[in-house]
Order: sequence, then C-alpha cells, then structure tokens
Amino acid sequence: MGPEIAIMPKIPAICCLFLILSACRPSRQPASVGPVTNPAISSDSLKNKVMPAISTPISTARTDEFMENLLAAHPDLFANILARRRDLNVQVIYTQINRKADNTPVFTPYYFNVDANAYYYPASTVKMPVALLALEKIHELGIAGLTPNSAMLTGTASAAQTAVLNDPNALDGVPTLAGYIKKIFLVSDNDAFNRLYEFLGQERINAQLAAKGYPSANIYHRLSLPLSEAENRFTNPVQFSDSLGNSLYSQPPLTSKLTYASRKDAVGKGYINGTQLVNQPLDFSSKNRFGLEDMTKVLRAILFPESLPAAERFNISAEDYRFVWKYMSQLPGESSSPDYPAPDYWPTYCKFLFYGSDPKAVPDARIRIFNKVGDAYGFLTDVAYIVVFNSGIEFMLSATMYCNEDGVLNDDKYDYDTIGFPFMKNLGQVIYDYETKRERKQKPDLSAFRMDYDKR
Repeated sequence: MGPEIAIMPKIPAICCLFLILSACRPSRQPASVGPVTNPAISSDSLKNKVMPAISTPISTARTDEFMENLLAAHPDLFANILARRRDLNVQVIYTQINRKADNTPVFTPYYFNVDANAYYYPASTVKMPVALLALEKIHELGIAGLTPNSAMLTGTASAAQTAVLNDPNALDGVPTLAGYIKKIFLVSDNDAFNRLYEFLGQERINAQLAAKGYPSANIYHRLSLPLSEAENRFTNPVQFSDSLGNSLYSQPPLTSKLTYASRKDAVGKGYINGTQLVNQPLDFSSKNRFGLEDMTKVLRAILFPESLPAAERFNISAEDYRFVWKYMSQLPGESSSPDYPAPDYWPTYCKFLFYGSDPKAVPDARIRIFNKVGDAYGFLTDVAYIVVFNSGIEFMLSATMYCNEDGVLNDDKYDYDTIGFPFMKNLGQVIYDYETKRERKQKPDLSAFRMDYDKR
C-alpha cells in the first residue's frame, strides 16, 4: 500500500475552502439447506477414512458428514486439520449451486466445524459489506449528479484524522468512492476501507447490517490505525463535488452513540504491547466481528440478490452490481487504473482459496474467482464464488482459520505460509476437483458473470 495521504499541487478552490471549514469543526442459514449426507460421496471407501474425533469439551460447532468425509479422503492434505480443528479454529462452508430449468439457483451448504460462538477476527473481509453499504448510501441519497464517480473529498475534524483531497493512483488524480471500491477488491487496500467507513459512519454501518439480517456483524473501527474507541466513533467530514468543483453533497463529522454488543472475545495466550510481552489473552470484545455464515450470506447477496428477500438485499443499481462483480474477479495485473505491477502484486494476489499466496502461481484461464480475503492477528479468511464458464461449474466456498502456533499476538510471527495458505489452496482445489466430477441435471447459464476487464 502507498501512503494514506498524498497532496498534489493543483487543488480546486472549493477543495481548499472545504478543508479550511472542516478543520474548524469540533472535535441465518441460507435457503434450500440440503441433507447432511450427499449420496454422490457416500461410498464405503470414503466413510472408512473419517478421522476419529478428538477429545475436547462439548462444542456447538456444526460439521456435516459430507464435509468430514471429503476432507478425510485426503489425509495427506487434511489429517492435521481434522485432528486440530478446535485449536486452529477452522471453519468451512462449501455451498453447492444447482440450477432449475429457468436458471434459478438452488443453494445447498455443507459445514465443517462452523461455530457462531467461536470468535475469529474478520480482518479485511469486512470491507466487502461496507463497500456495498457505501454504494447503497449514494443510491439512497438520490442527489442529481451524485454518483460513485463523483469527486470525494475527505477533510479532518480532529488531530487523529487525516485528509484526502486527491488520489495519485487515479488517472485524473481525483479520489472517488468507485476508486476506493476498486482498491478494496483488487488489493484489499486499508485506507480505501477507512474512507468508506468515514463516509458511512459507525452507526449506519451497524444499523443497516442488523436490519438486513446479519446478527453477528459488529464493525466498530477503521483498519491498521492506532485509534481509540472514541476516535473510531468520530468520523471525518466528507464532501462530494462535480467535475467543475461544485458541491453535490456535504456531510459534517459524525459522532456515533452506538451501544456495543456485550461480548467476551479473547484470543491467544499472550500479546506484545510495545516491546513487552503481556502473558494473557488479547481482548477482542470491542474489535470487529462478522460470523462466517453471515459473511457467506453477504457474498450471496452480492452475486445472487434475487435469491434473498428484498429486505435483506443491498439497495443498489444493476450497474453497481456489475461494477462490484468486475473488481471482485479482476486480477491486479488486469487493472489499468490503478496499476498494480509485479512483483509486489503477483498474478493470483488475494485469491487464497485455490492459489494460496504463491507469487509464482499461474492463473488458470478457465477459472474466475469472485471473492474477498482477510488476514490479521493470525486469522486467515477467504469468502469466494468460483466459476468455470465453459464447463458450467460454480460453487461458493468460505473458510477461516487461526494460524498462530505460539499463541502470541502482535509479534509478527504467524503461520500463514506453513499452515494457512497451504490449507486454503488445498481446500479450494479439492472442492474444485469434486465439482468437476459432480453431475448436474441442468447446466447453468453463467453469462451474467462474464466481465470485460481493464486489460486482457
């Protein structure tokens, strides 16, 4: 990532006035759930390979026999995962998609160790619903001329805040909401998320997600910034303007009075505070939270909005949906604005499920992955819709795990490379291999998801 703020020399007069004024201001489960056993994989040879259950306290985790058998059929890849599922906090949701004669999708999810009570830090995956909420807010403001491509100027109202009046990565140097969303899905840019968080405000984010039926969603803070709870409740002033610098919408600083959920989430056995080791779990009770089932539902709401009740959808246009689909599936090397050159951004960057994090991996030209990843504090997550257009393969796959063998947080010693990324890669490829052999009564029409990318 580049610097959070880069001031360019030529700023319209209205931008200067805005900065001066702003600085003076006071400081549930998816539908069509199938049976727990899939006949297509219930052979005796598979059943015989189920790993014995480990001795642990009673858990509320859900594991379907199908998923247990599928992973157990590959002991070379998953024996350690099966044996240590609780310690690694591995959670997987594989959603089969079948089509009716009219191409209507039917979703059948299968679970492995999915536990709504087992906390995991969602990291950058929270950027996905926030991006949709930002598009929704623009749409619902209903202001003539205001679009996701309007200039979006962010001011400051406290010493802890930073301003953005230009975007050196954009062709015209103008920061826009659309530009931030591109960066979120292409390379998981943290500053881009923070600007959308500031535009929406903490109260709106959480109220809208609750209203849409995401009970586990708590989004309380910006990312990668050392801000207090009070500072995360207080957001920057934001102004949108047209190409001539005329103001379209001005939003003053917002102060959230949101009552936080009562939680007792703690992780690890110790953490680094400055240079000192604190020998107790790190408290995550006021950090972001978003359960894997709910995040999978967000993915479904984005890609298959008509499959959910109207109240649970994001209120955005068909054009907005296609915009999001494009940048969820576009690879960094296919982007022209911004430009993301190798080696910092390799061909399969941010496509954990199927490729892991291998800079030398070559993208399979047959496959497109619409997804959002996250990694922080040893937690690794990917929520993906994977398609193969020519053969009609499509499925959703969501997975998270905790990759921190020593149990110490903030020491930058996590096991992503040795445990997390290999698991994600293997999981995606095993599910893909199963999908290539699974019979479908109806071949899907996937043409809606074919995108014209910036570069070919």
